[in-house]
Amino acid sequence: MKSANRHSSAQEAADAAATTAFAARNFSDNAALHAVAEGGGALCTIVGIEGSFSRQLGAQLAIRRDSTVVGSLADGCLEAQLVAEVARIDGPVVRLYGRGSEQIDFRLPCGSAIHILIDPAPDREAIARVARDLSERRPATLALPLPDKCDRGLLRHRHFFPDLTIIALGNGPESEALAHLADAAGVNIRSYGPDSAELALGRAPDLPAPDAWTAVILLFHDHEWERELLRWALGSDAFYIGAQGGAVARQRRLEVLADDGVSHADRARITSPVGIFPQARQPAALALSALSDIIFRYAALEPDQ
Repeated sequence: MKSANRHSSAQEAADAAATTAFAARNFSDNAALHAVAEGGGALCTIVGIEGSFSRQLGAQLAIRRDSTVVGSLADGCLEAQLVAEVARIDGPVVRLYGRGSEQIDFRLPCGSAIHILIDPAPDREAIARVARDLSERRPATLALPLPDKCDRGLLRHRHFFPDLTIIALGNGPESEALAHLADAAGVNIRSYGPDSAELALGRAPDLPAPDAWTAVILLFHDHEWERELLRWALGSDAFYIGAQGGAVARQRRLEVLADDGVSHADRARITSPVGIFPQARQPAALALSALSDIIFRYAALEPDQ
């Protein structure tokens, strides 16, 4: 039987959630999972969507033991509802919010409905295994403990893939702007310039090979640096390989790689000019354009839930 103290703390927890719903966020949707793996707490997962909604199926939110929230499922109001709900339940439940919901004091402005699995005490061992796989850059799957009588059409397994990583090679204001924007967006970026110990002209970088969830972007004005760096990137599983440069530099780059025996298919993997609006000239605009393109392509890798 739940204690009276647990009931009395519900409103206090809800109030706390309203002010912390946007705290401790990360660009990656894996942030909620990592929060539970590291410190325990509840895990909330969208397991069904009726109509359209601003978040995807499988989106998650963690509620730490101090009622702070990691992640986001709506605009802050739903987060407060979930914190209050966690304080009232003893095991996993699925709640309907929005159209057709018994929660008459809460409606989604889009007129849709979402089913949320609220698990107040998720399997931390299973979550830790998933978190470990992700930290080792491997995709992973977490079984969701839906109650037996739930609709069979609801999501029962949440698939995860590693966080986006960007390896930025180059120097100058474009590199600085990209690093600044990526940091602000919560994207893991590792930057290396000509003065870095990992880079030397005429040889491959002293870095691990990029994996399938890593983007490599070259931001050099001195294109002599590119030859071996591009050959290294093209020999990897990187999902994105970009290099800045004007029309003359782009043509010369492809000719050099062709002379080196790099196949047409591999040369076609190089995105140049970089970004979603290729006419960007200002460093900040170019960096924003390139980051937007990288994030868009990374999101397209996400597995179907």
